[in-house]
Amino acid sequence: MSEEPVVSLKAIGKHFGEGATRVDALRDIALDVFPGTVIGLRGPSGSGKSTLLNVIGCITEPNSGSMWLNGELVYDDKWLRSDLRGLRLEKIGFIFQSHNLLPFLNAWENVAIARILAGATKAQARARALELLDYLGVSHRKDAMPGQLSGGEAQRIAIARAMANDPRIILADEPTAALDSQRAGIVMDLMRKVAEERRTAVIVVTHDEKIFNRFDHIFALRDGMLEAPAAKAA
Repeated sequence: MSEEPVVSLKAIGKHFGEGATRVDALRDIALDVFPGTVIGLRGPSGSGKSTLLNVIGCITEPNSGSMWLNGELVYDDKWLRSDLRGLRLEKIGFIFQSHNLLPFLNAWENVAIARILAGATKAQARARALELLDYLGVSHRKDAMPGQLSGGEAQRIAIARAMANDPRIILADEPTAALDSQRAGIVMDLMRKVAEERRTAVIVVTHDEKIFNRFDHIFALRDGMLEAPAAKAA
């Protein structure tokens, strides 16, 4: 593949505690994720999936290794950026199992807030939010409050919010767990659309077997170690 990876991890390690109480959550993780790809992270509870997602999201600091995000070396046995909040706003979008929409904001405002936090004016943020809601097929729900949205609609709004600042990386933690098979498929197809059309790297932590066929590759984590992926999921 001629393109450079958007996410590149080398020998990433993370442990909690010391001595007899030490737990190695991640051990010698190496991973490259390229533009336009959707990969899955699976494994039993406690295998390190969420820890790995949080490391890539610059939420959890690893103890060792190196990490590049969109070509920038951001961690090399220590953080190389002092403003991790700014780094996340610039490079990364997040989607969660629970859509985490702010209940006192309507749909477009929930998307616009991410743009405003990155420094846009309200008018600029609103225009971007309406553009994304149209792109994801929920512009007709732009004025709806979160409590008025279906689960699938709420996740589309959450995807739009994750895209608000044009991130090259989208991290999703169990985004379809609360959805039925049809709505889960729609959400994954939308993430595929985002990956391919926006050249975004999408990384999804999931236990949801009904979406395994939606990934380019699925990596399994076991006891903090990343197993080699199978060929493209059938």
